[in-house]
Amino acid sequence: MYKLYTRPGSGGFVVEAALAMAGVPFEQIDVPKKNPAHPAFLAISPLNQVPVLTLPDGHSLTESAAICILLAERHPEAHLAPEAGSPGRADFLRWMTFMSSVLYPAVLRLYYAHRYTADGAALQPVKQAAVAEMDRGFAILDRALAGRDWLAGDTLSLADIYLVMLVAWHPGVERARSAWPNIERLWAKLRQHDLMRKLNASHEMWPEA
Repeated sequence: MYKLYTRPGSGGFVVEAALAMAGVPFEQIDVPKKNPAHPAFLAISPLNQVPVLTLPDGHSLTESAAICILLAERHPEAHLAPEAGSPGRADFLRWMTFMSSVLYPAVLRLYYAHRYTADGAALQPVKQAAVAEMDRGFAILDRALAGRDWLAGDTLSLADIYLVMLVAWHPGVERARSAWPNIERLWAKLRQHDLMRKLNASHEMWPEA
């Protein structure tokens, strides 16, 4: 059985979605944010971050994008990603990598600015630069969604869920919804998706209408 270490409002949102869509049983373990990390948890997550997925064979995996890609490979029948060899699969890998290397780090710089400067007076410039990088990345994704229903392939994939998770973390979310209409169009669909509504009830990623 899979074992997911997570907490509300974290990148575990998309991993929970992946496991639910795959229809596989898993044990969920909530990791408190403020308490000191247990040595056993640090052994599987050296940066003391969630999510972490322990596989049935005991191997543990960090990084939400990597976890999503692995689950898509292990459960092809669940259609978590476009099938291997298709043009949509290439888009899926491209955008998952783009979001995890450009947008996710920018989110971390915004909310954990103290990690990225030794100068306490520089926190605000770090945050401003992070938001600018988020805006640049979301604008690219908005253009990629022009004339398309989904980011990769012809149906919903984990790339779409990953995207709306990230945009929900934007500090000016109402401005984001008007600035990137194609992302908002996708997000509006997912806000009505039964699974997304269920997960949002526990993660509180966005206000319910």
